[in-house]
Amino acid sequence: MFEKPFSQACENNKRPILAVLERAFANSKVVLEIGSGTGQHATFFAQHLGHLVWHTSDQVQYHQGINAYIDELSLTNIIRPRPLKVGEDSFPDIGADAFFSANTAHIMQKQEVMLLMHSISEQLPPGGVFCQYGPFTQNGKFNAKSNEEFHHSLLERGYGGYRDIDELREWAGLLSLAEVIDMPANNHMLIWKK
Repeated sequence: MFEKPFSQACENNKRPILAVLERAFANSKVVLEIGSGTGQHATFFAQHLGHLVWHTSDQVQYHQGINAYIDELSLTNIIRPRPLKVGEDSFPDIGADAFFSANTAHIMQKQEVMLLMHSISEQLPPGGVFCQYGPFTQNGKFNAKSNEEFHHSLLERGYGGYRDIDELREWAGLLSLAEVIDMPANNHMLIWKK
């Protein structure tokens, strides 16, 4: 019997993130979520942002979990996951005018994050928006001791670790960082615009 994946962090942060997306994606129509993970975010946001078509994507091993969440709801504005591993798969050409990604930049390797920023910069139409959520450093500094400890544990496990907001700016191509919003649990929402 397949058990749906569950992330307590997703459960905790979905409402604060939604409050930002309601404003940031107010004029958007088609969103591609990069790294849909468990599927909790995608289904929650699609439910509450009915004006959007929400496309999910992730590595294939996560698709069953994402689909399990989609199957529970009869939503017409959520699209089943596409295979997407940055650096291996090309971004689906779906006419997205918005991108969303949560808690991916510190898992990915540096080269993958560079490619992510570059690809979104290329794919977004002028006026498009990219909302990037997660923990980041600013001016090389951690905003909490727990974040510094988590960063080191990520590196030990072979993940890329925290990225600095200035680094992301360097890799952002035609995107400009419009807002940095402080979020609960020492996270940030970066709102990029093209």
